[in-house]
Amino acid sequence: MAFDYDLDFDNINFREQPELYRVGRGEQGVLMVEPYKGEILPHWRFKTPDIAQESSDKIYQMYLDYKDADDFVGMDMARKFLQMGYTRSRRYANYKGGKKYDKDGEVNERDIDEEKAKSASIFEGKWIIVREDEDYLKLKKAHQKKYG
Repeated sequence: MAFDYDLDFDNINFREQPELYRVGRGEQGVLMVEPYKGEILPHWRFKTPDIAQESSDKIYQMYLDYKDADDFVGMDMARKFLQMGYTRSRRYANYKGGKKYDKDGEVNERDIDEEKAKSASIFEGKWIIVREDEDYLKLKKAHQKKYG
């Protein structure tokens, strides 16, 4: 089922009401679902490979903590932040200032930033570990079957 953007995100605690959470596609809702956004976002950084390593390690540890707490929504939100770390640093690696399009809507020429590409690779490694985790996949399937 698609991510439901019509929910009152300002007034829902998804830890208390996990039945309202929908996985959606990719990173949908990553900056909307509380209390997870507030817990994970302060640690999400990718400016340099060292910062990306520290950030991805912290977010992956949060994923493991959510897993230990049997908190699928937290696990999925950590996955989304790792995925977003990859996609955003990849965007900045490919386009100066992270700007893919110019003011006329035309695609800017690529200008590869190797440092940001390394940051992307760091996040990608953790994202792959999470998205292929058998426990995560089982819980995801169960959540989707039960709630949509």
